[in-house]
Amino acid sequence: MTDLSAQHRLFGLVGYPLVHSFSKGYFIKRFHELKETHCTYENFSIADISLFPALIQANSSLFGLNVTIPHKESIIPFLNEMDEAAREIGAVNCVRIRNGVLRGFNTDVFGFEMSIKPFLENHYERALILGTGGASKAVAYVLRKWSIPFHFVSRNPTGDQELSYEVLKADVMHHFPLIINTTPLGTYPDIDACPSLPYEGLTEKHFLYDLVYNPEETTFLRLGRLAGAKTMNGYAMLVQQAERSWQIWNEE
Repeated sequence: MTDLSAQHRLFGLVGYPLVHSFSKGYFIKRFHELKETHCTYENFSIADISLFPALIQANSSLFGLNVTIPHKESIIPFLNEMDEAAREIGAVNCVRIRNGVLRGFNTDVFGFEMSIKPFLENHYERALILGTGGASKAVAYVLRKWSIPFHFVSRNPTGDQELSYEVLKADVMHHFPLIINTTPLGTYPDIDACPSLPYEGLTEKHFLYDLVYNPEETTFLRLGRLAGAKTMNGYAMLVQQAERSWQIWNEE
């Protein structure tokens, strides 16, 4: 078995832009706590995924990557393998590099499931997933696993499972007690933005979960809280994702 702790190992985040990245600060602190003196973490800001092979070639000590917007889907053709969840969802946000083999994983699934599970109540019987990007597919994967019916909400809906924001009137909101925002709306610095929902239709029966973590309370969550709903931001999900990435990178 290879002693991974005895060699320099580089990890990093691929995305664009990476101005307000959670991952680098988290892992640098984590490496210090774990006394992983041979580990470093860097941000790799690449606007065009076609630059990815050159990045790999230029960094021979790379053992793992986190992947964020806008490359969660476009990175797939550059990988050798994918795990089941990543393959089904069609999005990758974690890559393990071992002996030249790049294997993709989706830790959005693990992060969302582990972070929300302690707060689920029996009356959260139907859900709305705001957005249709890679993260929304991971949320949908978990809801299917739990047999919670859901609809995606999109500005340009296609198919029977997608709704437009216009059809969500206040009097229908009680049908969807669980609402998960997977869009970037409300992310710093555009903190006043929020999904176009009839917030007056929310009650204490609702639970609003926002994958955004900066700011700590988005406008989406604040309006939900003011209506009496339970709320949660995406920070716990990020921590769970990060810890799962670390496990993946250290697996043989």
